[in-house]
Amino acid sequence: MGRLNRDTYVALFLLFACGVFFWATLQVEDMGYGTIGSEVWPQLILAVLFALTLGYLFQSLRKQQEQPLFEGGVRGFLRRYRNALWCYALFFLFLITLPWLGMLLGGILFVFLALTVLGERTPRAVGIHALIALGSITAMWAIFTFGLRVILPEGEVFSVL
Repeated sequence: MGRLNRDTYVALFLLFACGVFFWATLQVEDMGYGTIGSEVWPQLILAVLFALTLGYLFQSLRKQQEQPLFEGGVRGFLRRYRNALWCYALFFLFLITLPWLGMLLGGILFVFLALTVLGERTPRAVGIHALIALGSITAMWAIFTFGLRVILPEGEVFSVL
């Protein structure tokens, strides 16, 4: 077997982190008022994450050649990781504006901007991005707010109304 690539190391780290997090769920205190234990949802999510990370590991082991991180200098790095950097920047802005915009408006804006930055920018595509953002975040917000009775941040905009 040749030298391991960067993706293999990341996958191994993520598998280790999943194991640590799963172990931590075993320490969750049972509150006794639910039909299922408090640790079930985190364990379910970690099991899915573990399975996805295993797929990532197998895919990285099949990959033979790795591209250097800074091939083409800083410009090459920025060009290669442009989409990921946009996602991190937009998510950071979402978190910063969450106290003012709230989950509903901030989430709609985040999804719309992410789709627009990463996808096509034709008028038709921007309209589709707006419909997807509005529909998906509103549905998620309604499920959490009314179905699960989770209090999501409402923000300054809705607290004035």
